[in-house]
Amino acid sequence: MAAASSCQKDAAVNNPDPTTTTVSADSSAVSSPNNFLAVSGTLKIKFNDSTYTFNAATDSIAFINVRSDDNTRYFGITAINKDHSMSFGISSAGFPYSNINRAIAGSQFIMSADAKQPALQLSLSRYSEPKSLGNINVVQYNSAKELAKGTFYTFMARDDKANSPYYRVEGTFDLQLK
Repeated sequence: MAAASSCQKDAAVNNPDPTTTTVSADSSAVSSPNNFLAVSGTLKIKFNDSTYTFNAATDSIAFINVRSDDNTRYFGITAINKDHSMSFGISSAGFPYSNINRAIAGSQFIMSADAKQPALQLSLSRYSEPKSLGNINVVQYNSAKELAKGTFYTFMARDDKANSPYYRVEGTFDLQLK
């Protein structure tokens, strides 16, 4: 079993265009409405025989809500560790709220020893059996100090070809605002 953790949060991300969103590590809220940077808590991902952990105290973990150009709404979790050697993202269509179970719309898991050559890169597989992309179960969302708490599973592959092997990836999240 392996455990990986850490991602130094930048003090601030300064964008050249003042209309773009900036993120402050000292704030629990990302400038865009309903996007939140977790201040504490964990995101754990189980893949094969290993568990990978992101810790919000040192890594960057955000719970996001986005609207696409066609007004479709998505929510999800995105994380990157302190060393920038591991990142993970998962999303579902719709709005987040407590006690929901939704189908996965997208997922990606990347690990690398250096930024130029990923050692492992997995993304959502449309060819898993049974024909499920997985689910995200949000038990608690945006109440008191709790940002989001729940579980998920999804099926990921190295590429999106019908004969590519796919892997079940599952995890838990327990993220706090304060």
